[in-house]
Amino acid sequence: MTSGKEPLLNSSQLCYVVPRDCSTTNNLSGLSPNDLLSSSAIVAETCQQDKGPIIIDDTFAKGAVQQPAIPGCRNKRFYSAGSHFSEQSSTRNPTRDRTHLLSWGGMEQVTQSASFEIAGTTSRVQDKLRKSQALYYKSGQLDDNIFCDQSPRLVYVDDPKKTNERYEFCSNEIRTSKYTMLTFLPKNLFIQFHRVAYLYFLAIAALNQLPPLAVFGRTVSLFPLLFVLSVTAIKDGYEDWRRHRSDLKENNREALVLQSGRFENKKWKHIQAGEIVKIFADETIACDMVLVGTSDPNGIAYIQTMNLDGESNLKTRYARQETASVVAEGGIISGLIRCEQPNRNIYEFTANMEFRGHKVSLSQSNIILRGCQLKNTEWAIGVVVYTGQETKAMLNSAASPAKRSKLESHMNRETLWLSVFLLTMCSVVALGMGLWLNRHKEQLDTLPYYRKRYFNSGRKDGKLYKFYGIPMETFFAFLSSIIVFQIMIPISLYITMELVRLGQSYFMIGDKHMYDSSCDSRFQCRSLNINEDLGQIRYIFSDKTGTLTQNKMEFRTASIYGKKYGTLSSVAVTPSSRSLSGGSGVTIVPRERWKLKSQVDVDSELLKLLHISSEKDGRIEAQEFFLTLAACNTVIPILKQSETGDADAIDYQGESPDEQALVAAASAYGYTLFERTSGHIVIDINGEKLRLDVLGLHEFDSVRKRMSVIIRFPDNSVKVLVKGADTSMFSILAQDLEKNDYVRTETQRHLSEYSSLGLRTLVLAARDLTQAELEDWQQKYEEASTSLCDRSAKLRQTAALIERNVRLLGATGIEDKLQDGVPEAIESLRQAGIKVWVLTGDKQETAISIGLSCRLLTVDMQQIIINGTSDQECRNLLAEAKSKYLVKSECCGGQSLNPKKEASSEYLEIPDDTDSVNAESWNAGKEEDEPSPSLALIIDGNSLVYILEKDLESDLFDLATSCNVVICCRVAPLQKAGIVDLIKDRTDDLTLAIGDGANDVSMIQMADVGVGICGEEGRQAVMASDFAMGQFRFLKRLLLVHGHWNYQRVGYLVLYNFYRNAVFVLMLFWYISCTAFSTTQALTDWSSVFYSVIYTSIPTMVVGVLDKDLSHKTLLQHPKLYGAGHRQESYNLQLFWITMLDTLWQSLVLFYVPLYTYYGSSLDIWSLGSLWTISVVVLVNMHLAMDIQRWLLITHIAVWGSIIITYACMIVLDSIPVFPNYWTIYHLAASPTYWLTIALIIIVALLPRFLCKVVYQMFWPSDIQIAREAESIRK
Repeated sequence: MTSGKEPLLNSSQLCYVVPRDCSTTNNLSGLSPNDLLSSSAIVAETCQQDKGPIIIDDTFAKGAVQQPAIPGCRNKRFYSAGSHFSEQSSTRNPTRDRTHLLSWGGMEQVTQSASFEIAGTTSRVQDKLRKSQALYYKSGQLDDNIFCDQSPRLVYVDDPKKTNERYEFCSNEIRTSKYTMLTFLPKNLFIQFHRVAYLYFLAIAALNQLPPLAVFGRTVSLFPLLFVLSVTAIKDGYEDWRRHRSDLKENNREALVLQSGRFENKKWKHIQAGEIVKIFADETIACDMVLVGTSDPNGIAYIQTMNLDGESNLKTRYARQETASVVAEGGIISGLIRCEQPNRNIYEFTANMEFRGHKVSLSQSNIILRGCQLKNTEWAIGVVVYTGQETKAMLNSAASPAKRSKLESHMNRETLWLSVFLLTMCSVVALGMGLWLNRHKEQLDTLPYYRKRYFNSGRKDGKLYKFYGIPMETFFAFLSSIIVFQIMIPISLYITMELVRLGQSYFMIGDKHMYDSSCDSRFQCRSLNINEDLGQIRYIFSDKTGTLTQNKMEFRTASIYGKKYGTLSSVAVTPSSRSLSGGSGVTIVPRERWKLKSQVDVDSELLKLLHISSEKDGRIEAQEFFLTLAACNTVIPILKQSETGDADAIDYQGESPDEQALVAAASAYGYTLFERTSGHIVIDINGEKLRLDVLGLHEFDSVRKRMSVIIRFPDNSVKVLVKGADTSMFSILAQDLEKNDYVRTETQRHLSEYSSLGLRTLVLAARDLTQAELEDWQQKYEEASTSLCDRSAKLRQTAALIERNVRLLGATGIEDKLQDGVPEAIESLRQAGIKVWVLTGDKQETAISIGLSCRLLTVDMQQIIINGTSDQECRNLLAEAKSKYLVKSECCGGQSLNPKKEASSEYLEIPDDTDSVNAESWNAGKEEDEPSPSLALIIDGNSLVYILEKDLESDLFDLATSCNVVICCRVAPLQKAGIVDLIKDRTDDLTLAIGDGANDVSMIQMADVGVGICGEEGRQAVMASDFAMGQFRFLKRLLLVHGHWNYQRVGYLVLYNFYRNAVFVLMLFWYISCTAFSTTQALTDWSSVFYSVIYTSIPTMVVGVLDKDLSHKTLLQHPKLYGAGHRQESYNLQLFWITMLDTLWQSLVLFYVPLYTYYGSSLDIWSLGSLWTISVVVLVNMHLAMDIQRWLLITHIAVWGSIIITYACMIVLDSIPVFPNYWTIYHLAASPTYWLTIALIIIVALLPRFLCKVVYQMFWPSDIQIAREAESIRK
């Protein structure tokens, strides 16, 4: 979550102000001074997520300064137009000088993954992020030196032939599909056979095609594999067909392209780099284009980037005034654009343009990207720089990293054991065959069921009959047995798991308890591979702002010139209550013209100070304070005429909730920003309009941690208004006045108080600029803004020229309220044995306050605070804390890295008297093995720079895992990912990261499970996540209910599939062992194939989707039941071996009961095989029925229906005369012995299992079993 004051972007993500070309002077010569004043300036830019500043440009200068982006601001950049104005221009007449300078625009930038923002973080974490993230961006150093490290792309404006003749730029045709008609089959098969199990079954099918090894019919042996491959291929083909259809529609859309002096329609796929394209309002942009002109005289265009980054707020882009003025006059645009090579970073663009003999700088604020839509702008014209697959949108079209569940990884371990069993059985069969042949080698020609030679007369008489010698016969027996026992490794399990996860996701999405009505958002499953991991989460890493809090900022209090105004309990002042009493007893009512979208609490004393004539100390500072709030921002006011005719409605469009709250607060106190253009802003001060020229603006950046705006007043005085984090603002204050020391001391005291209450704080200051200082700044900026190497560093140095010796005005306190249900959710998660860590960019005091209010911290916790400023200091602080609280090192065995052992300490002892089971009776037999007293670790980002870079990670891990709570403050995105990686690397515990902003993407993609919040900061986190939801409180239900259910279902599903196939294979093994190891079968080929695919598959899937061991009410009421997942109660190696022992017993019963029942009878082998087939199907379904916890109508239909389907299939197969088992079922079913044998098999096979379950539940009941009994009693 981005903090309003914590910069999160690297130094390269800066805002640029670019000088303009003096050639526009002639075009402006006919304008009056007033006209020139209105066009003089800055470009307002909307910040993408956090405060971000805006645009700028200076009208008067040779340039404005570029500065890095603000904390959560998606890095805005803006360019000011400074200009190469001629040396003869006199700076003494600002109005006249403005005729030579047009400033223009800025733009914001987003921190998508922000994976390169902290220089001190380890490269190991960066490497992991690069592998795990779907999208990653170039580092700041690379961006800043793009032209130093590689040759630039040359784009000749309106000359596509020259542009493309030398460089082979791709066409604008895009392709998102994977396959073509020719490549579909080979490529799809290649992708599918990445699964090793598929290669195994392919080898089995191939072996069965060899005559000596043909156990099944050759066609029948191919059926299982072909079925699986066909189903997957059809699904993939349908999805790719939809992509083809979408691509065709996209490529054949039309856009207006300048051809032979006229704009004519041209298909998107034929557009080339260098062409000039015109788009109209609400149209989608066809390619990446540099803006050269818009319908707005100042070159402003508004775009919506929802298709690109999920943001719904409008963004501002600007055309350079040099080109915009030419376009407005209908002139011809020509020139040369030098830009960086295509790259993924949608928030960076470094380029320059040679236009009419001058070189002007281009940045992110001047480019509009493919997929965006033009809004609130009649038309815009741009030059194509990137096309087709080289556009930033297409380069970022990679999918999120694939994740695999922990249970599936363990399943592969058990699959390996099954492979060992398979090879062992095959070896036994081969050895048995060899010994049998060697023993009867003299009788091979006379045995009734075995022939070595041909006996019929003819040319083959006396020759070998398919006999290859004992060694080869032994080898062939081994291979044949692999074919017979092939389903020991269940190929159907993969499809079953996919379908079960899909069904689970359907019910999670449809859960009305996880629907957020406030933003009309349902739960989203964006990944189907890790549903069961939700039931085993050990660590939750959560962002704060927008995740735990609402990210809906409310201005609550302010410290102005050392005095505090407003309280948290203040009452909202409505327009009618704003009347103030003047000193003369006359009631003064400030003019209420503007109606805000949201109500703002107002302090009457502060209103009186602002609007009633008074010589009271602090009045001037208070006015400057609110002027700074209204002017130093990037929000854009949108006016709406009131239907009642009273006050005009005004809505502030901004990407930062902090900025919107501050501007709304200024309006509530009578300072209403209601107009912003590329060069000026207009503020309504109690009914009087004040027009201010914006000469430049410096965006927030991760180094400066502040933003500033340079404005010119009507009297030609110039001021710098600055706001930023307290840590950066106090270092630039003037130190020469005694009064300043008092104001500073009081302000710091107020800031501490605000932070302790959980408020987000900003410090405001101002300074008057002299003409000499302004000229010096403009000159330095012009040099820096046109530099193509180290531009950002030079612009930071330029910003330092004016951000110094400022006068402190005060500070603000903004409340970001907790979301509903957050304290209760965190409390339940902690009771469930899950550790919740908060990783935030906010101040330490604010984070601690929020931690207390959301019950993450408690008053009895001992807080360990690590705030180191050097490697050695961090080492000492960690060592001191470990020594004081007796924390043992990892290498000394102090921490158990075995998740099962660690979880077992939380096993609950529940009273035997289940009649009185309630929430209070569920007490832990043992508390979690943690040091006493309870510990909470609070560490800041500066310390993490040293700890994650040096050899201190182990110390941090030891200390952090010994604490109940960990809060990391002032951390950057990459540091968040580093903390997650710290736990993943050193434990087997599953991690979950949850956040709502672009700065949370790295953390979300690094964690085992990533959850995105559909919040106020856009959808970057959602798009990078595995699951998405509207509120943090839904995480409680997601984990404790759906996570528990999914883990229990999938764990049982895997074990049951192993059992189901193993019991069938072992039955065949016993039969082969009694038939001289000949690999002959009593079952038909089709029965063997249908067993896993048709006879027993449906009940498995229904139970995997719908079965519930406990109700959602019980799971939510008793969070500690979630510990069953930590203890791996539903799936572990011990359960696997117990299941295999049970399988062994059941297979013996299954084979020998029919064998001895019909011993000595005339029953043929195919009839016995028919009995075995139906017996095994009934047995495995009865086995499943014993374990079903929740019987529904569909469950009954699936379980009993599968038995009926089996009988139906057998009747059909036995009715086909060509099959050897013809009519067997009809003879068998007529005999009572047949039915009694099936019943005897079921009883004898399942009796040990039944007795074990009864004894275990009576004497060693689990928490789940006790809770289930309590549920039954309550019913």
